[in-house]
Amino acid sequence: MFSDPAGEEEVMKINMALAERKDYTADDADEMFADEQRVEIIDGQIFLLASPKAVHEEIRRELEYELVSHIKKNRGRCKLYANLDIYLDNDDKTRVEPDMYVVCDRSKIREDACYGAPDLIIEIVSRSTRSRDYGLKLLKYRTAGVREYWIVNPYTETVSVYWFEDENQNCQYSFNEEIAFHLFPELAVRIADMLS
Repeated sequence: MFSDPAGEEEVMKINMALAERKDYTADDADEMFADEQRVEIIDGQIFLLASPKAVHEEIRRELEYELVSHIKKNRGRCKLYANLDIYLDNDDKTRVEPDMYVVCDRSKIREDACYGAPDLIIEIVSRSTRSRDYGLKLLKYRTAGVREYWIVNPYTETVSVYWFEDENQNCQYSFNEEIAFHLFPELAVRIADMLS
């Protein structure tokens, strides 16, 4: 139906056109875009995802390394995933693909996706996802039962950390500050170090 978008501007235009309908299913999204384009569906609305920028990939790779290393070192039961869909509400109206997430209940993982809420989700902001990451996804993740949600924003060099089990602990950090994970309190990272 749509050609493969070249960049974020084109993705934002297509997402505005797609916003007119809110009754899509995951099958509709797959049929319309035939695996040529990363796509999410939230409450029946389709959103295309633009290709990530270099800084996005640097941060993702470093955070992934820190989390996987920590989990392996501590022989944890949790697993980290990237590029694996999540059927957040266990239905075909909401399928998201965060930059990375951690699941401690392995029964939620099947070959094709995660079914239900992960324990930790990390989104790295792009221009085309910013409003969803801070708005719609924040609400969806909270109500679905995600325990911890990080929004890493390369444009403002900030990290917003939401701990939904005690929202008094929600906080925003600069890239220069050391940030501990609530899910793994003994693991702390400094985003600025990852980009040096």
